[in-house]
Amino acid sequence: MENSDYSVNSVVKAFELLMAVARKPHAGVTELARNTGMTKSRAFRLLHTMEQCRVIARDAGNGYRLGAAMLVLGITANSQIDLVKLADPILEELCERVTETVQLRILDGIEALCIAKCEPSRDLRVHAVVGRRRLLYAGSPKTLLAYQDQHMIDRCIPPCPEKFTQNTPTNREIILAELARIRKQGYCVSRGEVSDQLVSIAAPVFAMDGTVIASLNVAAPAFRTHESELEHIIRLVTSSAERLSIGLGWQKSAPMGK
Repeated sequence: MENSDYSVNSVVKAFELLMAVARKPHAGVTELARNTGMTKSRAFRLLHTMEQCRVIARDAGNGYRLGAAMLVLGITANSQIDLVKLADPILEELCERVTETVQLRILDGIEALCIAKCEPSRDLRVHAVVGRRRLLYAGSPKTLLAYQDQHMIDRCIPPCPEKFTQNTPTNREIILAELARIRKQGYCVSRGEVSDQLVSIAAPVFAMDGTVIASLNVAAPAFRTHESELEHIIRLVTSSAERLSIGLGWQKSAPMGK
């Protein structure tokens, strides 16, 4: 049963229990129930559910500790935080040099997720939102999709792609050809594919093993992005993405993508 503010009470209680386990590993159900103010039977049911999901685990003395799934979450969260920390000064410098909005996106399931941004002070600019998701087959998120394996690419291109503007690619063969072009040239240029009169330029960010873990993107109004300016932005975006990749341990001699 959801509350009026859309929170789910059982999820809230489960999270309280999880944090109690994190603060005091190896505590038993009785102590955890007392520390979270719930009945022992309810605490046990929630703990059992989380144990089945490998979020927590029971030790030899029937106490509880964090499980293997939390290790995965912790490593992932830490890598994303490190990525943003490393990317922030690069985003700020790129934003200052192009005086347009800059975003850092990662792959999240079958979508692109904005995890960092930097916007110029000028009045007319593209507004970016951290946490906003985009489909991968249209616009600059194609940069992320281009370097995935064929199975992932097939998952992300629907049989009938949604058309956002007159420039949205809705033919599978056209999309696949664009992905091949992105891999060959090392960057993506999108002209009004997701939003009319918007031009986006994006380049891949590589991890140490050569896989693409993010994309660096500049978004600008089309009327301000003439061909000469476009070439300038492409050079800055690709060099900035390369700097971030090198900061993550990637070497130019490493294989690029899959």
